[in-house]
Amino acid sequence: MKNQDNILVIGGTGKTGRKVANKLIDLGHKVRIGSRSTMPAFDWDNSETWTEALQGMDKVYITFQPDLAVPGALEAIEKLTKKAKQSNVKKLVLLSGKGEREAELCEQVVIHSGMDYTIVRASWFNQNFSESFFLEPILEGFVALPQADVKIPFVDTDDIADVAVEALLNEKHNGNIYQLTGPRLLTFREVVAEISEAIEKQITFTSISLAAYVKAMKDQGVPENFVWLVEYLFSEVLGNPIISEITNDIEKVLGRKPKDFLDYVRETAVTGVWNVKTEILKTE
Repeated sequence: MKNQDNILVIGGTGKTGRKVANKLIDLGHKVRIGSRSTMPAFDWDNSETWTEALQGMDKVYITFQPDLAVPGALEAIEKLTKKAKQSNVKKLVLLSGKGEREAELCEQVVIHSGMDYTIVRASWFNQNFSESFFLEPILEGFVALPQADVKIPFVDTDDIADVAVEALLNEKHNGNIYQLTGPRLLTFREVVAEISEAIEKQITFTSISLAAYVKAMKDQGVPENFVWLVEYLFSEVLGNPIISEITNDIEKVLGRKPKDFLDYVRETAVTGVWNVKTEILKTE
């Protein structure tokens, strides 16, 4: 077996981080989960926690919450990168967003850090529909979103995690920027239709303006920073033509095709996560 690495997985309980951590543990590496609930804790809002979390680590997988595009992210990545270098970390793998100009500023900090690095730019996650802010509308049976006709190559977090693990463990990925997409372009309307068919439940989709969507979030008391992020993603990112470009980087890194959205839908449908609200209503 190869030498064991000590690897800090920041966001190790999140959508990609937990999968990265589990895969590394299965391969025999020593993994430290970076989150507010672990010991030592890692809290993006408290840089005092970073030094202890980085101590003794060879490599770091970085996911920033809620997104590298938000105000304050650049300063945090600058500070973390500096502390990582002081802690003798040898390599950083940064999860970034495809088509996010602000995130690219954070990438530059890592690229010019003097440490080995790999940048993993991901398209929108499949799992946003089962683990994130699109889940609730699906459970309600009514999805209203702006940018209804933008075609997006949704990517699976299993594929992102596999690429991240490969990048962490293999030096041949040093200095590379990978852009990860699924194999197929889908609109939000088409996504909802595929989920609806798989779970045999009527889900209505309607297109609304971004202004109306933002107002609805504010009326529901959604936190201001999250409203800002969603508005940014729907305007700047979905307004960027690069979002609709399909790449072959997953196949290049892993030697296999990326997971298709329909395969994700079928796997997720079996778990029952999209039927929870229906079952609750039946028991009331």
